[in-house]
Amino acid sequence: MMKKASTRIETDSLGDIVVPLNAMYGAQTQRALDNFNISSFSLPTSFIMALAQIKKAAAQTNANLKLLSPQAADAITSATDEILQGKHSDQFAVDVFQTGSGTSSNMNMNEVIVGICRAKFDLKLHPNDHVNLGQSSNDVIPTAIQISTIVQLQSHLIPAFNQLIEIVDVKSHELKSVIKTGRTHLMDAMPLTFGQELSGWASQLRTGLERLEEYMVSMTDLAQGGTAVGTGINTHPLFAKGFAAKLSDNLSESVNLEFSSSDNFFRTISSQDLSVGLSGHLRVLATSLYKISTDLRWMNSGPLCGLAEIELEALQPGSSIMPGKVNPVIPEAVSMACAQVIGNDATILMSGMSGNFQLNTMLPVIAYNLLQSIELLANSASHLGEYSIKNFSVNTDNADAAVQRNPILATALTPIIGYAAAAKIAKKAYRTKRSVLQVACEETCIDEQELRELLDPLNLANLPNSLD
Repeated sequence: MMKKASTRIETDSLGDIVVPLNAMYGAQTQRALDNFNISSFSLPTSFIMALAQIKKAAAQTNANLKLLSPQAADAITSATDEILQGKHSDQFAVDVFQTGSGTSSNMNMNEVIVGICRAKFDLKLHPNDHVNLGQSSNDVIPTAIQISTIVQLQSHLIPAFNQLIEIVDVKSHELKSVIKTGRTHLMDAMPLTFGQELSGWASQLRTGLERLEEYMVSMTDLAQGGTAVGTGINTHPLFAKGFAAKLSDNLSESVNLEFSSSDNFFRTISSQDLSVGLSGHLRVLATSLYKISTDLRWMNSGPLCGLAEIELEALQPGSSIMPGKVNPVIPEAVSMACAQVIGNDATILMSGMSGNFQLNTMLPVIAYNLLQSIELLANSASHLGEYSIKNFSVNTDNADAAVQRNPILATALTPIIGYAAAAKIAKKAYRTKRSVLQVACEETCIDEQELRELLDPLNLANLPNSLD
């Protein structure tokens, strides 16, 4: 009995190649799978979905321009809808480290769509002549980078950071009257409230997010329609604007921005300045999360030999050898994620410098790193808010004791007795291990009740322009 064939022959401009029988893709995808075995990384699902959206909008636009038959356009639309529903995800396995234009990934999508149309409609379409009609990898891939990042920012990162900001705001309000020692250079400084400290976190996050949202609008300026080098060769003169309008309609439920055709395709195809700029904003958010994570770790340090101002929720045992140890695992994990985002930014920066003449040739790695950074930041923000900030408790006894012992409180006396005299009091309080109040009563003629009011930490923290 003859063994059933497990492969088939596909043909492209280089000739014949063996492809798995059940693969939806064709020759060019198989060549990419054979040639690029550099990593275990493939482009994220969000990027694949953006490619599918491009093919869908392109087919519909070409049909409107009478360049593609309604039957072909409907079949391509149906195929892309299946991909957008999560079907056929195993067909997109091309390595990130491939041809720098991303041609292999573009052709992978074109071929899978053809395969779906053949299987579902018994319709023979060509991946280049029909699915890629009026397009080039050189405008498709930059456009996919922008679509995928906008979708992920709006659906994932921005909601996660807004949720984190809300959690910080609530916690800040809860702790608005709880006093603690301020620290500059990691050394004791003037007191403030936990609420004031957290208000700084919230403002830092809010400012970074607002700037990201403002910048995101520039990402709607699409390269699609410039084709190979920016001249728009082999595409209809009305294709670019029609495509942007159709894409905006198709994504209106998930994206509240309107896409537009670039005013200069030579710029949007040859450079990735938009991606470099976006990565810079993501780096700012990573810096903010890292700062907050570090503050939480210091505040939680101890419980006996550290600051022990707060106690983070115990999530898991902290040591395989030291019983009872509990570590600040979420801030640690978030710090590592932030380090990865900052490393990704360095990769994107270097990649952005590879726009030689009419094309950047590091597009796939830009896409991969941008989308990974967005995912890491969104998940980190969610974890930091839910598992660290929302439920930490304040060790008020420790915080109060540290404030009362703080010789820097003598700063409040400077306007009355001068810097030198206040410094003398601070040093004596520190040396004799007594409170500033006690030493000030000895060293000044100020009434004790007035001194108590002047040196009250809560009064010092609630100066004009501080947190209400």
